[in-house]
Amino acid sequence: MKNIIFYLLITTFTIGCKNKGIVYNDPIPKHDSLTIASKYVNEDRVINIWTPPNYSQTQDSLPVLYMPDGGTKEDFPHIANTLSKLIAANKIPPYILVGIENTQRGRDLCGPTRIEYDLSYIPNAGGANNFRDFIKNEVFVTIDKNYRTLDKKAIIGESLAGLFVVETFLLDNSMFDTYIAVDPSLWFNEAYLVKNFEALSKSNYNHQKKLWFAGSDAVDISKNTRALNNKLEQSNKNLIWKYTDAPNEQHNTIFRATKEKAFTWALNN
Repeated sequence: MKNIIFYLLITTFTIGCKNKGIVYNDPIPKHDSLTIASKYVNEDRVINIWTPPNYSQTQDSLPVLYMPDGGTKEDFPHIANTLSKLIAANKIPPYILVGIENTQRGRDLCGPTRIEYDLSYIPNAGGANNFRDFIKNEVFVTIDKNYRTLDKKAIIGESLAGLFVVETFLLDNSMFDTYIAVDPSLWFNEAYLVKNFEALSKSNYNHQKKLWFAGSDAVDISKNTRALNNKLEQSNKNLIWKYTDAPNEQHNTIFRATKEKAFTWALNN
């Protein structure tokens, strides 16, 4: 019983508000915002777009980094500021950042589950496919119509958004070229994505896809990110991937501690 209670407490922390107890005052960079009336998630959704300085100075088309948790009161400011810093230092090529602001986070970022334990914390889980269709058929189209974009796309997410990144990598791999999952909540649905990695993944990626992921000291996450790492080490699928094991980081610190490493590895050719 003590182990069960410990596990419940750990998971409550995992899926709770990020950076709980830590206050960051990230300056909100200059950006555009637009609203999409979505037929896939059946609601209006706010999209925030940051373009690097050279976007307005040239006619170049740029690759795009997409992110859930992309509201101005969520992770959009610190990710945009990090991209700006790395681009200015010539550590990564210029990228456009597209942040998708949350409405019902658990619904959008989790696939279906019948596990009572999951539903006790995320009662509206199961909307990930609709959210993917929204991104693919409405967000992509809107961004490509209004900005100079290349076909090259990346996605980043942390915690439940990291779960969504890994699920998208496995279920709809053609959407993005690069996948970045920080402390993904792979415990969800009794670690279905990890346990079924071989069956869900493509037989051969032909070195065309990149996957970067990291795990913190959160017990329910680290055991699954390490298990996924072990499976990748034994795989012959020709995937370009990198795992960062960060046992000294907590769930609420790992995003900021590893984001520059992630971008430097994942966004360069």
